[in-house]
This record gives sequence, C-alpha cells and structure tokens, in this order.
Amino acid sequence: MLEYRIDRRSGIATYLQIVQQTKQALRLGLLEPGDKLPAAREVVEATAINPNTVLKAYRELEREGLVEAKRGMGTFIRKSLGGAPAGSPLHDELADWARRARDAGLERDDVAALFTSVLEQHFEGDGEA
Repeated sequence: MLEYRIDRRSGIATYLQIVQQTKQALRLGLLEPGDKLPAAREVVEATAINPNTVLKAYRELEREGLVEAKRGMGTFIRKSLGGAPAGSPLHDELADWARRARDAGLERDDVAALFTSVLEQHFEGDGEA
C-alpha cells in the first residue's frame, strides 16, 4: 500500500505532494488500475494532516481521471501512467548514479538541481519535464 511522505519544508502544498506521489507511484507501476488508495483517515493518522487536504488531493486525482471514488468502498485507481517500472534497468542505473553523486559529496538539493537541469535539457517542450 502507498504511504505518503509529507515534507512540510518543501514549499509545495500538502495536497499537491499527495497528488505528485500518487502519480509517481502510477508511473513506476507501484499502483495499477483497480488498486485502492489508502482511506483518508489512514493518511491523516500516518501524516497528521487535515482530512480535507487528503480529500482535496483525491478530488484532484479524480478530476484528472486517474482515480474513481466509490461511495462506501474507497478511492480506486482508474488508469496507469506507466512507463518506467521500479525494477527496470534504468532505475538501477539511476540509483547507481545517485549513490555516486552522494559519494562525491553532493547534497540532495544539489542532485535534484542537477537532475532537473538535465531533464529540462533533454525533454524541452514535453510539458512535465
């Protein structure tokens, strides 16, 4: 089951962090159509955020057509964003690169900035680079 991690220092709205983490899980194949998202109350208990924040995130995912709320049953994944499963060779190569970057003394924010720069360079104009 998906466990959300909320970074209160990120500057990103909490509900958007939930949306982004759900989309990331979809892209990595960790969530698939038919899977159930954690109940809002479970997310609230695990993250100590307002229930309305969770519901806002789930409504946004529903608006985007990624999930479907079934009354009395929960919120379920409708479609995948698949592309790069977590077990792919690319994942392993990227994990190795991240280890080398850390070993070279780069901080997390340095690595994120470098990776974002490369993404923008290679996926210019793709929208969600």
